[in-house]
Amino acid sequence: MLKKIFSSGLRWIWVAILVLAIDRFAKMWAIHYLVMGEPFRILPIFNLTLAFNTGAAFSFLHSASGWQNIFLGSLAILVSVIILIWLGKLTARDSWLSIALSLVLGGAIGNVWDRILYGHVVDFFDFHLGGWHFAIFNTADSAICIGAFMMLLHWLIYPNS
Repeated sequence: MLKKIFSSGLRWIWVAILVLAIDRFAKMWAIHYLVMGEPFRILPIFNLTLAFNTGAAFSFLHSASGWQNIFLGSLAILVSVIILIWLGKLTARDSWLSIALSLVLGGAIGNVWDRILYGHVVDFFDFHLGGWHFAIFNTADSAICIGAFMMLLHWLIYPNS
């Protein structure tokens, strides 16, 4: 069993665990030290602003009646299971793709943890330019985006893999 883990993409599961740990710590810090909706200025283009999101990316479905939380949480759990199976089928040589999948896995679990614990996702990174604000997001979202970008690069470089 241990040999299977170390000879497959599962050897990178520690990346997902690290993402989850950083995400949990950052969200607990944000809940404890930030005031809901009040920006804490870090840079002229970056604030820390506590926000709760019951929807998906860019607050898509945030105003739905509550079904979206169960749907999005279930989807994240399903994707996590698929990623674990996928990681188990990759070889030790597939490090780039394994790390990418582990980043997505850690982020997905971080956000589903919020949905189960709070009924919403905790967001706090707020980039802006003048009066225009990008969607407020969190460390789990960042890991998911980085992992997805890495996967895209992988498939552009190795289209048949």
